[in-house]
Amino acid sequence: MTRSFRASTRTALALALPALGISSAGMADTDSADLAKSLSNPVADLISVPFQYNYDQNIGPDDDGHRSTLNIQPVIPFSLSDDWNLISRTILPIISQSDVAPGAGSQSGTGDVVQSLFFSPKEPTANGWIWGVGPVFLLPTGSKDELTADKWGAGPTGVVLRQQGPWTYGGLFNHIVDFAGDDDRGDISSTFLQPFMTYTTADAVSYTLNSESTIDWEHHDSAVPINAIISKVVPIGGHPFSFGGGLRYWTKSTDNGPEGLGLRFQIVALFPK
Repeated sequence: MTRSFRASTRTALALALPALGISSAGMADTDSADLAKSLSNPVADLISVPFQYNYDQNIGPDDDGHRSTLNIQPVIPFSLSDDWNLISRTILPIISQSDVAPGAGSQSGTGDVVQSLFFSPKEPTANGWIWGVGPVFLLPTGSKDELTADKWGAGPTGVVLRQQGPWTYGGLFNHIVDFAGDDDRGDISSTFLQPFMTYTTADAVSYTLNSESTIDWEHHDSAVPINAIISKVVPIGGHPFSFGGGLRYWTKSTDNGPEGLGLRFQIVALFPK
């Protein structure tokens, strides 16, 4: 475990642990628990702005590289009719990395945006399933050559889940194929798979286990990290936030991708209606 990883871990825990112990006075436990369960639903009718920090290490052919990524992920639902919502989910990465390729040095800046739109019924099915489908877009917003695929992409995305008692389980997927951009860059045909399972307690603590697998069909390669996260909804000044953190382990990675343990820490601002 590298010195930078240990330092990042200590910093994140120093921020996360006090937050998880904040009193929930001023907000009913049932309201907090309901919000925590809504956060487990990617197409919930809830405005939220997650700030998700990830640290990964052992990147590159010599395993010398490391990367910090702050994903800003606003989720905004729009009511289309009495029966349907449109859920906008945006992922804007802000990246700082070093030695991910021989002689490349360090880079910092924005990465490429992934924009998803889900058309989702407002009510679950008769069997209790919640679902949404729509398009996903890749936007070449990376500020440096090393931080962008320099391609425009699009494809389908979908999510299906069920919430029973304290449990939420389901999966999200998308598939992106490039259709424009720099011809000198490699083509993109990539599938993202995110199975997830969350247990939420009556005092708004959530235990989440998921994977965020990526399959690169162009290079016949894949990456499979497993994430284990603990989070809690708490009020600050009467406004609800979710604080959480945990670890991930790369069970499989691309040739020059991250290996071993990684770190995740997240803060989510919630705007219930």
